[in-house]
Amino acid sequence: MKLDKIIARSRIIDLRSTDMKGALTELLAVSASKFSDLKPDALLRGLLQRESTMTTYLGSGVALPHVRVKMSRRYVLAIGRSREGIHNENTVDDEKIHLIFMLLADDKARDYLQLLASIARLLKDEELVRAVMQEATTNDVFDRLVAGFGGILAKPVQAQQNRINRLMIHEADRVAKGAGCGAIMVFGDVFVGGIEPGAWFPKSKTILVTRNLVELEEDDKYFAGVIQVRSYSQRRLAQLRSAMFVALTREMISFSDRVCCVGGIAGSNQFDTVVIVDVEREFQTLLTGHADLMPDDVKPEVLERVIAIATELAVEGREGKPVGCLFVLGDTAKVEKLIKPLVLNPFYGYKEEDRNILSPFMDETVKEFSSIDGAFIIRGDGVVSSAGSLIQAADSDHVLPSGLGSRHAAAAAISVATECISIVVSSSTGQVTLFRRGVMLPLTEKKMDAAG
Repeated sequence: MKLDKIIARSRIIDLRSTDMKGALTELLAVSASKFSDLKPDALLRGLLQRESTMTTYLGSGVALPHVRVKMSRRYVLAIGRSREGIHNENTVDDEKIHLIFMLLADDKARDYLQLLASIARLLKDEELVRAVMQEATTNDVFDRLVAGFGGILAKPVQAQQNRINRLMIHEADRVAKGAGCGAIMVFGDVFVGGIEPGAWFPKSKTILVTRNLVELEEDDKYFAGVIQVRSYSQRRLAQLRSAMFVALTREMISFSDRVCCVGGIAGSNQFDTVVIVDVEREFQTLLTGHADLMPDDVKPEVLERVIAIATELAVEGREGKPVGCLFVLGDTAKVEKLIKPLVLNPFYGYKEEDRNILSPFMDETVKEFSSIDGAFIIRGDGVVSSAGSLIQAADSDHVLPSGLGSRHAAAAAISVATECISIVVSSSTGQVTLFRRGVMLPLTEKKMDAAG
């Protein structure tokens, strides 16, 4: 769903209240005035109960309260702005809330957590938040948010604006056809501020790879899909392997495909590289004797989210320090027979929805607990089963490259003993590595090599 489709001018207001309960009451009132099946009192209780269990504060003065309820439409979004600020006991150092995005979701909405995560990622853009606060009227706020939520970046660059880019696009199209490529991947972070789409490859399946959140219309005529992959390197095509893996899990490409990749140095505004990748050859070590890359019980969006969090930890560390951690994803019933707790499980007792890795409010929680020794055990549907778990799977026959420690050994062993995927962040190099059936696949380059 494209996010700008759920915004309405009538549900953007300047708040009068200075506390969360009063602010939510105002937002529910404007929502119920349009949709008579909404029950404001019951919704308010649900919103406040969730707030007392787990804060919906995102930081930078923004909160995203949400609740699921049986209603006539999939989503209702109401937005409140407070220049004075709203007191909330869940913020740090009495930081006030200035923007509230209240999301009501039908209890049968299947993409609820994904939508919540998309909104949260956009609201972490401090420039967007600052611009919304500075707008003179709520009509101006609406226009600003429609642009932001529609994936329209501040100053998109037209890739065809200079002769070299036009030549690269033309040659990439010719090379892709000559090589029999099934898809073309365009690495959009080459351009500062994002990339303005165009009909560069009208007869080819075109996939955009970017660190930015871009929502496509269902009938988008330029891109067949968008893959959001983060990288800490400015090197050419640094996101290539992660993007390929995600594209495979989403079935955007197949193992028999060749893919033409068009990119350059991040931020250079210049395409300068065309690479042809034979997918089967690139991933052949993972496929030896097996046709399936993904465990049957693992959803592609869950794997993408785990990779994203792992990469963010590799990029940022925790409080400025490198962090190593291990995620074990899928085949949880069998995995749990091969682990034991090192600490009390910090996720025990919480609702599954509140401890699902797809929830944007889990990001900081997972990053905070990443400093605990042991592994995160995550079900294929995204629910975090435990943290701080010791892997007890033995794999004495497995030989890892020199320099890899016990965390990598545990990841390899559990991936052999079960039908899971394990992902490791190295505390020494920042490299993110995936293990499947004991075979390792580096998803990012080592941080020490990222300077070029």
